Amino acid sequence: MTAVLFIIGILLFLLGISISIALHELGHLTPAKKFGVKVTHYMVGFGPTLFSFKRGETEYGIKALPLGGFIAMPGMYPPLEATKKRMGEPALTAPVDDEATTDRLGEAAATPAASTTPDPETQPAGSSDEDVLGADADGTRPRKRKGRLFENTMADAREMSNDEIAPGEEHRTFYALSVPKRLVVMFAGPFVNLVLGIIIMAISLMGIGVMTPTTTVATVVECAVPASEAAQRPAAQQNTCQPGDQLTPAWEAGFKPGDEITSVAGVKTGNWDELSSVIKDHAGERVEIDYVRDGQAQTVTVPIIAHERPRVDDRGRPMTNPDGTPQTVTQGFLGIGPVQERQPLPLDEFPGAVWDQVTGVFKAIITLPVKLVDITQVATGAKERDAEGLVGMVGVGRVAGEIVSTDELQVVEKAQLGLGVLGSLNIFLFAFNMIPLLPLDGGHIAVALYEGARRRINRWRGRGKIGPFDTAKLLPLTYVVISLMLAMTALLVYVDLVKPITLDAIFRSAG
Repeated sequence: MTAVLFIIGILLFLLGISISIALHELGHLTPAKKFGVKVTHYMVGFGPTLFSFKRGETEYGIKALPLGGFIAMPGMYPPLEATKKRMGEPALTAPVDDEATTDRLGEAAATPAASTTPDPETQPAGSSDEDVLGADADGTRPRKRKGRLFENTMADAREMSNDEIAPGEEHRTFYALSVPKRLVVMFAGPFVNLVLGIIIMAISLMGIGVMTPTTTVATVVECAVPASEAAQRPAAQQNTCQPGDQLTPAWEAGFKPGDEITSVAGVKTGNWDELSSVIKDHAGERVEIDYVRDGQAQTVTVPIIAHERPRVDDRGRPMTNPDGTPQTVTQGFLGIGPVQERQPLPLDEFPGAVWDQVTGVFKAIITLPVKLVDITQVATGAKERDAEGLVGMVGVGRVAGEIVSTDELQVVEKAQLGLGVLGSLNIFLFAFNMIPLLPLDGGHIAVALYEGARRRINRWRGRGKIGPFDTAKLLPLTYVVISLMLAMTALLVYVDLVKPITLDAIFRSAG
């Protein structure tokens, strides 16, 4: 049964990520069609096509590998002649877009390819329409320059990008859109993932809720041992009182599990944070504590002691000094532990949770080179796997399988963990696609912004509007980016298979 549940978990993960990819591509598709771009393909996944159908001029389908998706829009690489046009040259005969009066790429769009054919009466005999530098001084045959590296590849890319555009449809290409519309088309995909990630977080945090400490007592600590002294004790004595240890105020006052504390030192304590804050601020003082036991309100006067405790970070993990010793802080101490209950996250705290998630993902991407070095050391056996390090699709799928198949979690906890994984992946898809490198969406956004800035500069200089930037020139860089992405994927697949991250390791890392 466990194996079946494990497989179900993986399938649910694949379904979730496939839906996320499909919605991402739909984010591109919808504005593209709205703006009149001819979209020929909408595909979820890569590799062999498993299923497809055609509606109108667009083929919709699902491919075998759920590692991404794409929509095909002619004109992603503008024809060379379109990139060289300037204002005043023959424009397209297609209707002019309203926005084009102020900021239009379409004025520099390609004319039919036949218009670039050389005139045989003016072309020198024996010369080619490409690579001609001119005749030598003695009138001998013109010299041809040698083709540059990637030149044929760039020419092929331009041709393939525009081969499904019929004469008269040049205005329906991607490069013929105004810059604002191009930005909308390319940003809409990642934006869908951002919105989807936020919705999933809202369901998880405000719908299902988060485990929250309450003002109800769960445990009463018997002894108050300073943190520095406790760290020096043998492991067998860490959790037991020794002769001479100071008893905690809560133990001496007779607090019991189930008591609900309502106020401390006259301050109403509606939640654990308020309760803990008041106790910390009254070190060395005697205060009155109001509490409810078995439905009866009671009051007791308690001396709050000043106690040396471990310093913790925002995630509740102990902090250490450079020499490895624990950092400590002295504060008021009562000696109780709270009952944890699942409660909806307050609405006013949700934006902060979203901000922390998004900024955390961007920080992880910024430090990606360092993390790749770490994961390479893991692959070579020079370093142990970090549960907070990089994880590939195989590793995430494995964790999803463990979440569904484990017996240590309740159904609601499994659902929340699964939603957390899917929400984080959507936030990652948003952030990763915003990297300003082709072939990522951020690369196309960067090119569009560059084109807009370049045209404005030319307009200020009185040189007129110019055609779209020749995106094919960035193909060498694009190939480098693709190669690095494939290498990273292969490395992560290997490490996820050989040294996988387990659900237990994640729980231990979380604290």
